[in-house]
Amino acid sequence: MTREIVLDTETTGIDPKDGHRIIEIGALEMDNHMPTGKQLHLYINPERDIDAGAVAIHGLTSEFLADKPVFADIVDEFLNFVGDSPMVIHNAPFDMGFVNAELARLARAPLPMTQAVDTLPMARKKFPGAQANLNALCRRFEIDNSHRDLHGALIDADLLAAVYVELLGGRQPGLSLETASAQNNPAQNNPARHAQGAGRPADSDMDNDAFSLRADSTRFERPHEPTPDERAAHATLVARIPDAIWSRS
Repeated sequence: MTREIVLDTETTGIDPKDGHRIIEIGALEMDNHMPTGKQLHLYINPERDIDAGAVAIHGLTSEFLADKPVFADIVDEFLNFVGDSPMVIHNAPFDMGFVNAELARLARAPLPMTQAVDTLPMARKKFPGAQANLNALCRRFEIDNSHRDLHGALIDADLLAAVYVELLGGRQPGLSLETASAQNNPAQNNPARHAQGAGRPADSDMDNDAFSLRADSTRFERPHEPTPDERAAHATLVARIPDAIWSRS
């Protein structure tokens, strides 16, 4: 099993150094680049006001978060879910900066940046000069993000999982040597009011919101492997290809 966690957060503002806090966490588990159906979705009381610009992005208000747990109450649940698995994040320094600021407040050890897999530089390298925000990547890969009216941590983690697979080259149905988890349909029960990217610094590669540093995505291929007959047919077809590059010594 190659376990990865796709992670996204929403925040009260742009910079944790200014005292801004995490207010929503969305994370989902992937096994061999396929969602397993396991996810973590948490709303958090930041114990402070939320910038108006951030509310415009994600729609989360102080009133809505007033009865939610504080970070100290959910920190163990979060850390246990992530474990030591790689974390797939779009613009990792942003989310990791907030996560580690929250951990520092509780005298907890920070999560190492080496644990993060940043899809933003991956996208910029693959498509130099093109927009690399989540919406742009969804359009490029024809991933349906029509349900993303606002930014929401779980919605965006779900979309990012699909974008991540495409950035890796796309899934080739039936050619995986390992069986994906039987549960490969990530839940999308994020309320419609959600919005992601609360408090992202402006960046031309990101969404056109002043606070967004994200990118969208959603498309998951079939999890089943080819049948023996399909494998045999494939082998026969490949054998007929003259002077195939992979056959050269």
